[in-house]
Amino acid sequence: MELGAYSFGDTPRNPDGSLRPTSEAIRNLHEAIVLADQNGLDYFGIGEHHTVDMPASSPGTVIAAAASATKQIKLGSGASIISTDDPVRVFQQFATADAVSGGGRIEITAGRGSSVETFPLFGYDLSDYDRLYAEKLDLLMAINSSKTENVTWSGTVRPALDDLAVVPRPVNGRLPLWLATGGSAPSSVRAGELGLPISYGIIGGTPSRFAPLAELYRATAAKAGHTGDDIKVSVATLGLIAPTKKEALERFYPGWYNLNIEMGKLRGWPAPDKRHFLAQAAFPGAYYVGDPDEVAQRVVDLHGHMGHMRHFLQMDIGGLPHEHFLESITLLATEVKPRVERLLKNR
Repeated sequence: MELGAYSFGDTPRNPDGSLRPTSEAIRNLHEAIVLADQNGLDYFGIGEHHTVDMPASSPGTVIAAAASATKQIKLGSGASIISTDDPVRVFQQFATADAVSGGGRIEITAGRGSSVETFPLFGYDLSDYDRLYAEKLDLLMAINSSKTENVTWSGTVRPALDDLAVVPRPVNGRLPLWLATGGSAPSSVRAGELGLPISYGIIGGTPSRFAPLAELYRATAAKAGHTGDDIKVSVATLGLIAPTKKEALERFYPGWYNLNIEMGKLRGWPAPDKRHFLAQAAFPGAYYVGDPDEVAQRVVDLHGHMGHMRHFLQMDIGGLPHEHFLESITLLATEVKPRVERLLKNR
């Protein structure tokens, strides 16, 4: 079981609640990735958002910088919003990061995005949501699977490629390419039919309810004739680790509240309710907030339902103090990870 973290960048807040510079958020994110590598964490994902409070708008850039400052940790997007980006540029950025890393540590997770801010930002029509994603995913797969630098592809959402070079190529020929989903059955089927590994983002409810989707994914892949190492499941959830459950709840709640206030303005979410937070932060809820023992036990419990090979947490939300983020990363790597390995071995 691989354990990791993911972040959209989290802009720090002043004591009065006002936001600090977004550049500080990116520097903090880089520091966190380096610390995760030093402590032996398996994976760090950079999500794509384009908001003032979550400014990690260019995952490939962050990952390339981190690739030069780390030695072992796997780095990937969580996710790259390919519907409104150019798959050629996405591939080039991640292949460049792969070269910087020495090869074998860089991944792309392709998503359509749960938020729609990128559509007006990059001049796309939201009515083309499905067509953009399907065609651009096809292009990204064509580039990644090409045996040579030259790629030929045609579609309706961007100009065709007619035996054009897309460089650099990854060190090992291709990059691990995942499909991201928030939990739709069609996305599970799509990933299975394409033979892509799938990453489930679980931000609410009971995580074990995703088990039938994972079963659908595996069954679809098997029916399509896809087997081997590419057929695998990862899970992303919210969470925070602290020395005690009480500390974890006290540290995570203010950021959760701030995030829900900000997202409510963008998406019309209801006002945050602490009772909902506490329910989700208790088993079997979707927030992995607690001490190392509890978080390890809950990761292993979900593994029993979904059989996932990677579990990674979004910790830095809503202005979480940076020192708490760093401590949580350290505890995840040095306390939770060995507990998970021991529990899985003893099952």
